[in-house]
Amino acid sequence: MKLATLKDSTRDGRLVVVSRDLTRCSEVGHIARSLQVALDDWEHVAPRLALIAEGIETGAQPTMRFHEHAAASPLPRAYQWADGSAYVNHVELVRKARNAEMPASFWVDPLMYQGGSDGFLAPRDPIVAADEAYGIDMEGEVAVVVGDVPMGASSDTARQAIRLVMLVNDVSLRGLIPQELAKGFGFFQSKPASAFSPVAVTPDELGEVWDGGKLHLPLLVAVNGKPFGKANAGIDMTFDFGELIAHAAKTRSLIAGTIIGSGTVSNKLDGGPGKPIENGGDGYSCIAELRMIETIETGAPKTQFLRFGDQVRIEMQDRTGHSIFGAIEQSVEKYLGAEP
Repeated sequence: MKLATLKDSTRDGRLVVVSRDLTRCSEVGHIARSLQVALDDWEHVAPRLALIAEGIETGAQPTMRFHEHAAASPLPRAYQWADGSAYVNHVELVRKARNAEMPASFWVDPLMYQGGSDGFLAPRDPIVAADEAYGIDMEGEVAVVVGDVPMGASSDTARQAIRLVMLVNDVSLRGLIPQELAKGFGFFQSKPASAFSPVAVTPDELGEVWDGGKLHLPLLVAVNGKPFGKANAGIDMTFDFGELIAHAAKTRSLIAGTIIGSGTVSNKLDGGPGKPIENGGDGYSCIAELRMIETIETGAPKTQFLRFGDQVRIEMQDRTGHSIFGAIEQSVEKYLGAEP
């Protein structure tokens, strides 16, 4: 089934079940007023929501029009948002561009940071920044929402805890990252609010393209209407979601509603760095990766980060060309509320 959250006057919005074709939905406040409420009692609530989903498809359930622009992120806020870096090719390129060796441990021990989860952008909300010099970048990723995960869970146990799958734009301010990492205390200012896809989907809805830990479809990224990336999320993913969740749960339990991200989807080409779509490659899910390759090849990047007025679109389609999660579609705007 497919679930979404409609914006309203509350912080957590109104849960709805959405049709497979993303055109209709049914409110389910009598079952669970928000997605977090549903996740807290998933064993009892999910079967009731599934019946609503079945009724939508057969015409037995009353529906209303579903508009993606009316949707918040499926979880407008979450108890925890932890983002991994499962595509080690991406990490390797970052370090190579600055002539740094990548530790061998990165291939066996996932990287992960804890992001801000007190409020997420809606999928059609603008990306706002005070200054283009911050180096505004999108990062197209896949994310999962889990149920309760016990501390020390195995990767097999962790895979069973996956409740929902969705997409994310993990916005990065590249110009602020070096100074923050140099402090040795991780990201904060360089990682503003992320945006998630309009719809979150249960794994069973994905069929054969979901293998329990990876989603085997291209992630479509466009900038200003031009295709920028179509890297396959199931390829070159060194750590699957079971391994990422188990990593996060090594020293703590994870509470239902925790979101785990894959990190920037990134593919190699013939064993080496990927190429732009116009050059016969699958492109990139963030601008930084293209700039890294430009630096490696020519000694300096030439592609600019996002500018005010730019448009970003992130989507995934099934094998018949239909959108699965709806689209993250954001403009980049100057933040005007900052004090002088």
